[in-house]
Amino acid sequence: MKFNLKGKNVIITGGGSGIGQAISTTFAAQGANVHILELNADNAKNTVNLIKEQGGQATSYNCNVVDQQQVIEVIEKITTQQDVHILINNAGIAHIGNIEKTAEEDMDRVYNVNVKGPYNCMYALIPSMKKHGGVIINMASIASSVGIDDRFAYSMSKGAILTMTYSIAKDYIKDGIRCNCISPARIHTPFVDGFIKANYPGQEDEMFKNLSATQPIGRMGKPQEVADLALYLCSDEASFITGTDFPIDGGFIKLNG
Repeated sequence: MKFNLKGKNVIITGGGSGIGQAISTTFAAQGANVHILELNADNAKNTVNLIKEQGGQATSYNCNVVDQQQVIEVIEKITTQQDVHILINNAGIAHIGNIEKTAEEDMDRVYNVNVKGPYNCMYALIPSMKKHGGVIINMASIASSVGIDDRFAYSMSKGAILTMTYSIAKDYIKDGIRCNCISPARIHTPFVDGFIKANYPGQEDEMFKNLSATQPIGRMGKPQEVADLALYLCSDEASFITGTDFPIDGGFIKLNG
């Protein structure tokens, strides 16, 4: 079976909803033993239950990726019992606003979750991963590569993810660790629905169509499509790929403008 993850132990941050949930269920269906690090315990348990109902293996851990000591403790708990072969740094938050609308606390909050969070997880896991090799996927964004209106702090954080990915890939290639990142455009997740409902009450359908149309392909992406790309990049079929950014954007980067 291609893209077989049987016998692989995986850590996925933010696996309780959206893209993280799709990655968690997809990897479990391919035989992986999934460990979900999630701030929202209820969402994490829901994903674990979905996986177990389908005959898969999963465990959840209530963990704030911003807290380095907490991340170290959770990852040590996992790695003392088994080798971890795959890390998916998916947890992240958004922020809307240009620099004038980005308060210091906004900047710090986005940095802490989107940059320090992945750093904490890689810092905690790489020493043990060096012993046997592995794969790291960081969730970047089209905002890592192109300018997007009113996304100053978010773009800063995702630009950092892109260059962190290159650095990890370069530094640990001789240890058998591959590191790549995925750069989605707008993906239809519960976050998008919540954003539209909160900011455009009564105009949900119209705004959904407008946001979908910003992708040249004419629609938003699906969490499952991102999960399938992550599956390929973490499988043995992608063993020759490292230090690369993979846009999944409906043509946004190359075809807009």
